[in-house]
Parts: sequence; structure tokens; C-alpha cells
Amino acid sequence: MGNVLVIWAVWKSGALNKPTFCLIVSLAVADFLVGAVAIPLAVIVDIHVKIPFYACLFMSCVLIVPQQASVLTLLAIAVDRFLRVRIPFGCVLIVPQQASVLTLLAIAVDRFLRVRIPFRYKSTVTRRRSWFLAAVCWILASVLGFLPMFGWYNHDTLARYNSTSIDCQFIAVIPGTYLTHFIFEGCFLPPLAIMIALYCYIFFKIRSRRAGLASETGTYTQKEYKLASSLVLVLALFVVCWLPLHMIQCIMYYNQNINVPSIALYFGILLCHANSMVNPVVYAFRIPKIKQEYRKIWRRVTSQQQQADTNSSRTPASNTTDSHDGRRNDKISPQGGANDMTPEKN
Repeated sequence: MGNVLVIWAVWKSGALNKPTFCLIVSLAVADFLVGAVAIPLAVIVDIHVKIPFYACLFMSCVLIVPQQASVLTLLAIAVDRFLRVRIPFGCVLIVPQQASVLTLLAIAVDRFLRVRIPFRYKSTVTRRRSWFLAAVCWILASVLGFLPMFGWYNHDTLARYNSTSIDCQFIAVIPGTYLTHFIFEGCFLPPLAIMIALYCYIFFKIRSRRAGLASETGTYTQKEYKLASSLVLVLALFVVCWLPLHMIQCIMYYNQNINVPSIALYFGILLCHANSMVNPVVYAFRIPKIKQEYRKIWRRVTSQQQQADTNSSRTPASNTTDSHDGRRNDKISPQGGANDMTPEKN
């Protein structure tokens, strides 16, 4: 419900035409699917139901897709913020009054290289292309998550069971080589290193521009700094929540003699699922647009509740009223009032 609220808040604020907020919506969709799809499937896998091998493999692959979509979306957000800081939208060019033709030509080339590129980037990153980028992230995440369906599954489990049904377990159908070498070492650590490098550059660039800037440019830089710090917090929480489970899987793969307690494994699974619940709280406190829409939604809900309580308190308890002189007045309904006042005939 929190992620649905994020999607609703971004849509109501009119921020869907901005690439970063389109990608935030994509991240909220991934978090929503964790709660609506991945967790119920994880429960089914955990209770060891007897189902066909490929059905168990399909459900296990579905559990991987939201995580891959989150990683790719966070990487796309980092690249978008990097481009916006690396290529600022406002540049002021001071041309001297006395300048030669070569100087003016050099200034014109410099103006084209440094100013026209930002406006070209701003005009090309439209709402349609932002959603296209989010769709590419999801398509790539689906391909990466469903790779075991194309042969990278645990062949030993399929050969061990002669029947068509197996006790469905995640580690029984998904091999450790896929989880460790491909998902963790190939699809988690390299994007994480790239994102850390990009955000380090972003903060270094923003801090270097704070001194000696115009008020308008300084306000823009301050907004970029606040949004980047909020997105870094989202990235840090993602790493903190997902890293323990990946480390446990690496320990189980590289040293099979170590017996990992089941409570540690379940804690890692619970922690990575809890990450989908944390992001809406971060958005509520750190991103002004979403925070403002949260307040509007809350005021609307509370005002409707107060209005409903007021209407219920004003509802008359009976169809009789007392006049100011203490006499009782009966209310007559328009349908049967005339008949009720006529005497009965024998």
C-alpha cells in the first residue's frame, strides 16, 4: 500500500514528465510486486509443495526479477542524476566588448560545446523516452531473472526425481553458480560500484559549484544535492537489506561444510523483503514533491472522515420533533401521509 501511495503521489504531483520520478515509479512498482507477488510465491516455495519441476523453477525465477529490476532502475537513476550534474542546464557566457574574430569564434565554439549539449539533453529526455528507459530495465531484468528457464537450472534435482513432481525448494532448482557468480558477482557488485562512483562524482561536483554561484543556479544546485542525497539513502538501504542474503548464499556456495543456521537465512530473506516497505517512508521524509502530495492525501482523507462524522451526528434519531411550545409534531411521509390521516371504513 505504501508503494501504491508513492505511485499515486507522483502522478498527482505531475512529476511523471521528469525522468527521475518516472524511474522512482518503476522502483515503486518493483517494490509493490515484491509484496504482492514475490512474497506469496516465496511462502509457497518454502512450504515444500509437490509441483512439477518447471513450475517450481518458474516461480523461483519470478522471485529474482523484482530484485534485478530494482538494481537496474537504481543504476538508471544514478546515470540520470550524473548527466544532469555533469551537463548543467544553465551556463552564463560573458563576452568581452573588444575581441578579435578568432576570439569570438572560439567563444562561439565553446558556447556550442558547453551550452547547446545540455539543452539538447533536456529536450531529448522526454516523458516517453523515460518510460522507454524504465521498460528497458524491466525487459532486461526479466531476461536476467528467467535465464534458469533456458537451461541454467539444477540438473541434478531433475535427474534425481523420477516422477514429474518434486518438493519445491528455491535452492533445489536454482543452482549456486547462478546465484553467486551471475546474480551477486555479475549483476549486483558491478552496478553497485558504478553507482557509488557516480554519486561520489555528483556530490563532489555539486560542492565545488556552491561557491560563487548566482541565486537561481545555487537554488538549482541545492535541489540537485537534496534529491541526490535522498536517492543515495535509498541505494544505501537497498544494499544493507540485500547484502546479508547474498553473503549467506556465498558462504553456502564456497564452503559447503559450514552449516548456516536457518534463522540467519530467514532473517536475510525477511530483511530483503522489508526493503520494499522502507522506500515509501524515505520518499515521504526526503523528497519534497512526494511529501507534499502525501500531506494533501492525508488532509483529504481526514477531512472526508470529519465530514462523515459530522453528517452522522446531524442525522435525526426519529421522525418526531418538538416545537418551541412543547407540543409534539408528527412528520407525514408524502406517499402514505394522506391515507394515514383518513378514518377507517367499516
